[in-house]
Amino acid sequence: MTEPDLNLLIALDILLAEASVVGAARRLGLSASAMSRTLSRLRAVTGDPLLVRAGRNMVLTPYAEAIRQRSQNAVFEARAVLRPSSVELNLSTLDRTFTLRANDGFVVAFGALLIEAVAEVAPFVCLRFVPKPEKSVTHLREGRVDLEIGVLGDMGPEIRVQALFRDRFVGIVRKGHPFEREPEVTAGQYVSFGHVVASRRERARGPVDDALAELGLKRKIVAVVPNFSAALAVAQASDLVALAPASFLINQAMVNEKEAVNPIFIFELPVKTKKITVSQMWHPRLEVDPAHRWLRQLVLRVCSQRLPE
Repeated sequence: MTEPDLNLLIALDILLAEASVVGAARRLGLSASAMSRTLSRLRAVTGDPLLVRAGRNMVLTPYAEAIRQRSQNAVFEARAVLRPSSVELNLSTLDRTFTLRANDGFVVAFGALLIEAVAEVAPFVCLRFVPKPEKSVTHLREGRVDLEIGVLGDMGPEIRVQALFRDRFVGIVRKGHPFEREPEVTAGQYVSFGHVVASRRERARGPVDDALAELGLKRKIVAVVPNFSAALAVAQASDLVALAPASFLINQAMVNEKEAVNPIFIFELPVKTKKITVSQMWHPRLEVDPAHRWLRQLVLRVCSQRLPE
């Protein structure tokens, strides 16, 4: 009996995770045609189509759905077997790419510091930051990311969680805005100007609006943008008011001290909102991995050294 080509296992795992030939090709660094040939080989080996056309998309067959979790576990187990755990971690020679899923606010605030901290002791390690358009445990479960960073959602009971820091929202306007002349911005003054809101889910209302409603006030939302960077840019070029996590403005505050071309004025919100806890999350399969443990400790240390006030 001919032994199966175990290299196909990785391709199978990624194809089932992506449910797309193009997506799987992108992750494996192959051309779409090469990935199609690999899918043909997998179909021949398994005796099942695995992926079939459904309108403009591809969907998994019942057999593919049934073996999806098994293929993931097989790949993880194989990688664990081939990664020596008894050898002491040598950061100077560690050659590995870690994928961190985080929003733009975290990358802006801590990305450069993390990259620098890694480069000092592990010159062959690469940090790959990927966007986080929504909260989802799928990426951790499928092994597509090493760390998920953000506010804890419904991640499931098996996901490991460690708090990094507590954050709060602050207001932002351009330098020279009327708010800059006020010793303290009142709720009435706050709602007298138009507002630009950052929301990756295109939602205009949030905790600030709930707090204002208790005072019988309502702010006028004139624009909704996809991220805090865009909200900041709009506020810098207009009289609109924006808000963002204090941690997001760490680097911006440092730039302002150097008289940036488009500086901003940061002020405390006139209403109280709950502080948010930013955490790092990982799958338990990586709990005892020495390199992953080092990464988690590094992320915690870097964030602790730069906590927002």
